[in-house]
Amino acid sequence: MRRVAALVFHAPVGPSIGERVVEEARQASTRGLCASLRRCGADPIVVAPSEVLRTGVFDAETRTPPGSGEAFHFGHVLQRLIVDLSLDRLLYFGSGSGGLLSDEEIGTLIEFAVAPSESAVFNNFYSCDFAAFASARRLLEISLPAADNPLGFALADAGIPCLSMPRSASTQFDIDTPSDVHLLARTDRGNPELRCFLETRAWDHPSMDRALDVLTERSASTILVGRVNPTTWSQFEREVACRTSALVEGRGMRASATRHVPWVRRAVLEDGAEQFFRRLEGAADAAWVDTRPILSAGDDVPPASTRFASDLFLLDDVDDPAWRDFTERARRCTIPVVLGGHSLVSGGLYLAAEACWKARNVVRRLHPEPFGGEKERP
Repeated sequence: MRRVAALVFHAPVGPSIGERVVEEARQASTRGLCASLRRCGADPIVVAPSEVLRTGVFDAETRTPPGSGEAFHFGHVLQRLIVDLSLDRLLYFGSGSGGLLSDEEIGTLIEFAVAPSESAVFNNFYSCDFAAFASARRLLEISLPAADNPLGFALADAGIPCLSMPRSASTQFDIDTPSDVHLLARTDRGNPELRCFLETRAWDHPSMDRALDVLTERSASTILVGRVNPTTWSQFEREVACRTSALVEGRGMRASATRHVPWVRRAVLEDGAEQFFRRLEGAADAAWVDTRPILSAGDDVPPASTRFASDLFLLDDVDDPAWRDFTERARRCTIPVVLGGHSLVSGGLYLAAEACWKARNVVRRLHPEPFGGEKERP
């Protein structure tokens, strides 16, 4: 079998409470991912940039990307590492992704990479977190993006056949915000290193457990707000007992810019956060809210310390006035509201549909099983 390399890119974060939660979870996830990659035969395994990693923690080579003194550009760094390490068959992971993958699933990615083609497969074509490339050298001929999210678009535009993995918790979940870590801690998911980290502390959250409880109530209703994939929503609805509704907006906001202003963002800007949450209270018994398309426009995004403090309802640490007001109104809401980013309403929904039933001995579904014909008659 031809050699298949694995690159794990680890984005540095700051010292705030929320950022440290994400940083430590990503490091634990990456330790487990590297162990699985090695068991499956990936070689070499490179984690970059090395300056944000503790030496000796990973069973992998740590490396400072070429041009690391410059502003980080995903595409340039990826291409330079392909050249410097003479890579051809390649797996790429952002350090928050892949922590739920089994050895079998990683083995499938490796098998894809050694196939005689120039194709690529993505966990999410519209917002890449990890991918496999059957010909990494082909990436040297393409203008690659500054971030990994729109990578699928860049390859497709260059004529490279692109595929997407089936949507599931293991392919869609990404440790992107503190809310993702809190939700994961309420499941049994994750590689051994990640589970070990999650079991080292209590994961108290002001609203998540109440929001999960709502999912098991047949008479209740939950609303999803943000970048919700219809396939994920459909699967989520089949696994929970409550009714669900959604305000789906902002999909592709990082991978493909648009001139349109999301309806919910406009509503919050014009009517205010207080009115928005008053309407939510009248529409559902719980809400899972992807705040980024509501509170951000284009590159007008506050630092991670502010966004993550909002996710954790740490009002004193939310420096942006608009984000602080929205967070305060969410905290005061009479229904439980969970705040987060894209992963919360993507891979997070698969986890929420599992976590809500943990330690509960009740009928799981509101919906009957599909009928397949006479043979299935009782």
